[in-house]
Amino acid sequence: MPFTELETTYLAGQMLGRLATLRPDGTLQNSPVGFRLNEATGTIDIAGHTMAASHKYRNVAATGQVAFVVDDVPSTSPWRVRCLEIRGTAEAIDAPTDSAHGSAAPIIRIHPRRILSFGLDQPDTEAHSLTLSSRDV
Repeated sequence: MPFTELETTYLAGQMLGRLATLRPDGTLQNSPVGFRLNEATGTIDIAGHTMAASHKYRNVAATGQVAFVVDDVPSTSPWRVRCLEIRGTAEAIDAPTDSAHGSAAPIIRIHPRRILSFGLDQPDTEAHSLTLSSRDV
């Protein structure tokens, strides 16, 4: 599993992230998406209505390059932020047999190569004083 226990807990408590995909023409597309951590495969599985017809799905099928961000603001007084960024490769899977979503509907599966985070292990630290944690997996 490429994720730490703290990262796993954080991801399990979130419902929405943003997926950046590389289009075949070299430009980027960023989309809000629902996701689930697939603990069996150590990946992030993204599903959605008409997924196979989406630009993000076609972008992944064409280039396989992605970045995925999950972040939130657990407090505004005092200001507290948390963020987890996953950079890696992805695959467009037409009929997965092991989807974290529990169906055989098409998904995008992200394979982490680099994980960056802040605020997950420093909940009482002022936002501008947070330390970035990053590692290759």
